[in-house]
Amino acid sequence: MPLPPLKQRVRASFDRAAPTYDAAAVIQRMVCARLIDELLATAPHNAPLADPAPLRIVDAGCGTGYGARLLRARWPAAHITGVDFAPAMLAFARADVDQCIAADLESLPVADHCFDLWWSSLAIQWCAADAVFGEAARVLVTGGQLAVSTLGPGTFAELRDAFSSVDDYRHTLAFSDIEAIGAALRGAGFVDVIVRRERHQNYYPDLRQLLRAVKAIGAQKVGAGGRRGILGRAAWQKVEAAYERHRQAAGLPASYDVILAYAVKRD
Repeated sequence: MPLPPLKQRVRASFDRAAPTYDAAAVIQRMVCARLIDELLATAPHNAPLADPAPLRIVDAGCGTGYGARLLRARWPAAHITGVDFAPAMLAFARADVDQCIAADLESLPVADHCFDLWWSSLAIQWCAADAVFGEAARVLVTGGQLAVSTLGPGTFAELRDAFSSVDDYRHTLAFSDIEAIGAALRGAGFVDVIVRRERHQNYYPDLRQLLRAVKAIGAQKVGAGGRRGILGRAAWQKVEAAYERHRQAAGLPASYDVILAYAVKRD
């Protein structure tokens, strides 16, 4: 099934960003590490994931393969399938996974009950959470584990605030809140749902470099309601001045409202 127009544009952005992604993805690497650390800490309370070890793992939205490398270091014997809708990302991930699949996370071309662990770090914000979790439930075995990180509505709050000084367009995605993520997991039939929220920030010397870093990870598409034209000089200066009000000693902050979620598939 062809991707809808927005996802086609997002895929093109990630294809272009693949060569620059790893160098710019500072927060993304940090969140990957947090996701696996909390997975290991959480597992004894809902599913003994480490014993036995998962033999079949899907990295849903694998990007360039950083998460797969962490999973491989923890479970070297596992068969890891990397799924991403951006072929250029998969070209980088190929060295770190056993199988690559170019697909939308809302419609995985794999059989039912074929994975022990469904893992996804900072990918599902581009999708409908209920559709993604429905597919996760379908492809997991009974007792299989889900671990997912995504972004909440506080992400890029400073950016929204700065642009609100010049227009009413949307300048970030409409991120799901923590309650919606938990509800979508339970609605898909998952149990033992644990949802946590963390705030992370990265800092930049000026607004141009901050926006350049966002573009370097392919995350500049915001969906319907975004500005199509470029800002004039006066408007840009107004945005810069508004963002300066958020400056900290380390620089201009870009905030990430990170949601970590863990759950178990039960029939």
